Formats: sequence, structure tokens, C-alpha cells
Amino acid sequence: MKLSKIGDIVLRYLILVLVAFPNLWIFYLIFTPLTIYPIYFILKLFFDVSLMSNFIVINKILTVEIISACIAGAAYYFLLVLNLSTPKIDFKHRASIIIFSFTTLLILNIFRILILILIARGGTSFFDLTHEIFWYGLSTVFVIVIWFSSVRIFRVKEIPFYSDLKYLYKKSHLND
Repeated sequence: MKLSKIGDIVLRYLILVLVAFPNLWIFYLIFTPLTIYPIYFILKLFFDVSLMSNFIVINKILTVEIISACIAGAAYYFLLVLNLSTPKIDFKHRASIIIFSFTTLLILNIFRILILILIARGGTSFFDLTHEIFWYGLSTVFVIVIWFSSVRIFRVKEIPFYSDLKYLYKKSHLND
């Protein structure tokens, strides 16, 4: 069954609203273990590491807590928002873009956390500064680069939000 253009818009934005409540929990449910376990297994290759819930203990000296901000649930949601607010993408194409975007963010996020753990393990005084730069700056850059890469790789022609608003304006009485 093919949805009307208005039906497609309503469905895409309804999904965005439903996924956001309550508090992006679906992203944390999925991506917390997908983030913590690879970090644990990679660190285990080089160090004596133990894992207790969301705490990783390295060489019985350094304890790292992977909190929800480390998981970057909001970044996954923002990528989903960009994807679902872009019209004229068929289901298979849209699913491919989401899988590419989420997988890329997951891999980059794991490397980001590993780098921060290695800096913390080294005892450098630059940890706090590096953590702030990674948290605020690099996370934003990740999302922007991932989205623009997705647009280029998957040849997305429409603009998130704008293309929908332009269509709705043309169909509205405001355009008379």
C-alpha cells in the first residue's frame, strides 16, 4: 500500500515523536551494550580488565564509568531526525542510510571512548580538556560528517525539514 505524500509526512514525524519518548530510552537500550562490550573486549586484548555493569576496571587501578552521555543517544536520535525529516527516500534506501549512519557513529564513538580511556590511563593532565573537546566538539562534528557522507554516498537530493515544509506550503491556502 502506497501512502499519500501527506500520509508519508505524518508517519515519518509521528515515528520521530514516538521514538523520542520517554527520554530516548530505545537508543540507550540498544547502543549501551553495543558500545560497552566492544570497548571491554578491545581493552582486554592489552590490559587486565574487568566489567561490572557499566564500569570498566583497568589493571585494578583505573575505573571508567560509561554513562548515558558516553553512549550518545541524542546523536543517534539526531541522525534519525535528519533521516526521517528528509522526504522522497524509499524504505530500503532509508533503512540503508540509517544502518550506515548508526554503524559509523557507533564505531567512531567506540574509538573516541577508547582514546579517552588511554589518555586517562596515562595520567595526563590533558584528560579534562580532551574530554570536553571530544564531548562538545567532536560529537557534533561526527554527526555532521556522518550526515553529509550519507547524503553523498546515498545521493540524497532533498533537504531535511525544508523539503517537507516547502511541499506543505505549496499545498496550503497560504500559497493562494
